[in-house]
Amino acid sequence: MYAIIEVGGHQHRVEPGHWFEINRVVTKVGATHPVEQVLLAADGGEIHIGTPFVAGAKVVCEVLKHHLGPKVISYKFRRRENWRKTVGHRQPLSLLLVKEIIVGGKTATAKAAAPKAAKAPVAQAKGQAGKAAAASAAKKSHKE
Repeated sequence: MYAIIEVGGHQHRVEPGHWFEINRVVTKVGATHPVEQVLLAADGGEIHIGTPFVAGAKVVCEVLKHHLGPKVISYKFRRRENWRKTVGHRQPLSLLLVKEIIVGGKTATAKAAAPKAAKAPVAQAKGQAGKAAAASAAKKSHKE
């Protein structure tokens, strides 16, 4: 089962167990954040299309963390006037995990385990650190 939801002016395709980022929400970390703006919901062969939203449909999400997005630098320059301006910005974001999708009495829930996609960057970072440590150890043993 999947759904297309609208949150903060953006549309996201979500499934139970997947995570996505949105602009910062007021909900605390660990609490649930329901989204009732479901534009489309599909369950196998059955598709529910909203006008504009599907009646009675809801996506229940859990707030995993609040963080800042990547830094964006804005540089303004006026030629021949010795005028420059640099401004940086980091957008406050929230990471949400989709727990369940409820449509017309049917519920699709995520498995109890954390999503694989959320663990992948951490595992990859540990793998890179392990490779770097092994490479530096090999260099040290080579010098000796």
